[in-house]
Parts: sequence; C-alpha cells; structure tokens
Amino acid sequence: MASPAPLIAPREGIGAALAKLLGTDLIEHVFTVGEDSITVRREAVAGVMIALRDNLDYQQLMEIAGVDYPERAERFEVVYHLLSVTRNHRLRVRVCTDEATPVPSIVPVWPVAGWLEREVFDMYGVLFAGNPDLRRILTDYGFQGHPQRKDFPLTGYIELRYSEEDKRVVYEPVKLAQDFRNFDFLSPWEGADYVLPGDEKAGGTGEAPGKGAPTPMTAAEVKKADDKAKAPPPPTPKTTEKPADTGAGAKTNLKAAKTSRDGAKAKPATKAAKTPATAKAEKAPAKPRAPRKPKTGGDA
Repeated sequence: MASPAPLIAPREGIGAALAKLLGTDLIEHVFTVGEDSITVRREAVAGVMIALRDNLDYQQLMEIAGVDYPERAERFEVVYHLLSVTRNHRLRVRVCTDEATPVPSIVPVWPVAGWLEREVFDMYGVLFAGNPDLRRILTDYGFQGHPQRKDFPLTGYIELRYSEEDKRVVYEPVKLAQDFRNFDFLSPWEGADYVLPGDEKAGGTGEAPGKGAPTPMTAAEVKKADDKAKAPPPPTPKTTEKPADTGAGAKTNLKAAKTSRDGAKAKPATKAAKTPATAKAEKAPAKPRAPRKPKTGGDA
C-alpha cells in the first residue's frame, strides 16, 4: 500500500553515511513509508545537528514536536524535522527523555528552535537546557499542567479569562455541569438504578410519565387531570319535536300553551272577494279590437 504522505525523494547511501558520521551517537535508523528516521543519544543531540547541517546538507530545521508514551520509563520523545534544500530530502531525528531530565537546546545551531522548544515545553513539560527564554508560549499566565500529555484531564474545574472590569487575568470556576464532566456511560436500560437528567420525559420516573418536562403538580393532581381528559364527551342533545322534549317541565309547557291576554289567535288566510265588474269581465269572451282609422286633413 502506498503512503498517503507526500512523496519524498530517496537519498542513496544515507544509511551508511549516517552510521559513518554519527558513530556511537546513532542508536537506530529506520526507513519506512519512504521516510528516514533516526534516534540519537539525548546528550549528543546538539553535536548531531551540527554534523547533519555541515556534512550532510540539512540546512533547515522545519519543526520540533513532542510525543508522549506514558507506559515508557522515558515517556517523551522530542522529534526534530530537518530539510535538505539542495538534496530535496527530509530527515526525522528523535531523542528520548523523561519529566525531569533536560534535553540540550539547539538554539545555537538554529535560532528558530527557541520558540519551537518553548512550545514542546508548554505542551509536554519537556525541559531544554540552554534555552535562553524557556517560558510558556501557548497557554496563559499561571496555567497548571501540560495539555498534550496523555494523562492531562479533558476538562478542569477552573478556567482563565481576561477581565475587562478588573483589567487582569482572573480565575473562575468552570460553568460546565458536573453531570457532563463525571458522566457514567452505563445506559439506564443496561442496569442503572438511578435517574439521569431527561429521563422524566420518557416516563417511568414517577413524575408525570411521558408528559414532558417536570411539573409542579402532585401525582394525585396529574392522575385526576388525566382521568378527566379520558372521560367520554357529553351526549349530543336531540332535536325538540314537542313541548315535552324541552325539559322545562309540565308547568312551563301548560303556561306556553295559553293564549295571550288580547285573545288573538292565528287564523288561516282566506281569498279576497271579487267585485261584480271583475266577475263579469272574467265571464265575457275577449273580442278583437278594430283597427284605428287614420286622420284626414292637415299636414299629415
């Protein structure tokens, strides 16, 4: 399988040249995925860098990184990445150390190493003997611990921030809920006998099962409200077809049946009487009208 990393031009005979140049200072040379890596003695790292720069044309220091292996006696590795511009080749140099043993600084060889060593010191706590300004560079003033160590906690209990009101850096408790910091990953359906935040929404906790967020109502009030919601609706009233169906009672029905005080009663409508002329006109047959004669004389 090809390496996904950028292709680095191979350098013929680099293994023999390194062994001849470094001698006993070279602990191991590894060529893997197209890259050369060497491990050297910690005490000789400054002299090794000078030899690589002056004799094998590694002119530039590109990066210094730290690696933490907590299970090792010397848990830290300091990794230097060198570049040969003229040979188009990269070389990785490693040294091992622990929390108390310093690594010789290579600032006299490459001044850019000053900030790079400070970064490894800040993130891992590796000491560099001879660094002219070994201070933290990424974390804030008064920061405790080294963030990229494998045993560094993911969340803390104190945070730093700059207070515009106090015009200084202040420490404050982290406002992260402790339930999230010390979270127990045992799922409730796998044997947990406690209630996690939010379980009341799923039911089974005694607080309005399945009704959403907690309520100030008591369990008895919640049950009463549920029973009321489940009660059947009242029957639909029927159409009133006779006075007895109104439900007002016999007395009211008798009173409604009485006539008004003036004794008026509803009478059926009758046909109006016809006059004698109308009756005669309806019996007589219709006669056609004679045509009108035109007038004579005048201008017509």
